[in-house]
Amino acid sequence: MTPILLNFPEAFETKRLYIRCPLPGDGPLVNAAIVESHSALKPWMPFADPIPSVDESEENVRRAYARFILREDLRLHLFLRSNRRFVGSSGLHRINWTVGRFEIGYWIRTTESGKGLMTEAVNGIVRFAAENLQAQRIEIRCDPRNERSRRVAERAGFHLEAVLLGDDPDVNGFPSDTAIYAKLRLPDESWGYPASG
Repeated sequence: MTPILLNFPEAFETKRLYIRCPLPGDGPLVNAAIVESHSALKPWMPFADPIPSVDESEENVRRAYARFILREDLRLHLFLRSNRRFVGSSGLHRINWTVGRFEIGYWIRTTESGKGLMTEAVNGIVRFAAENLQAQRIEIRCDPRNERSRRVAERAGFHLEAVLLGDDPDVNGFPSDTAIYAKLRLPDESWGYPASG
């Protein structure tokens, strides 16, 4: 079966979050969060600098929705369950459907940072991928200097597998390193990382 024919839920919930695919009309919500969080996002996220216009954010959301439907990339928008406030974005990227490999990326708006919401989202997305997408390997990749991103990966139980040196340009176009964290589906169907030795 080709990926475009795969059927799976477009929304799910965790204890505090409502997580769903991007939808047309989300642009203003996303844009407001980017504007609010510009100084925190600017060092790591190329999309945040320069700050996009509302129309540019809406166009980006609609392209993400199209890619979700095509199963090319599965962006997910995060909302508080209590009031549906948009808190950030995550998703499953760099997908290899053949081997069940996915990468989780994420960012959170500044006023919702430090509450454990992104760790909760990552754990929920791992469950979603395991239960619905036959995931076998899930990665988190980030610049090793991005301590907040690394802490999310570590709190979510991901194993630091490698640091690739100078493999990717940073937001300024200079070579930067990439820390690769991973979780694998183990023989007993749990998620973790094989014991070394």
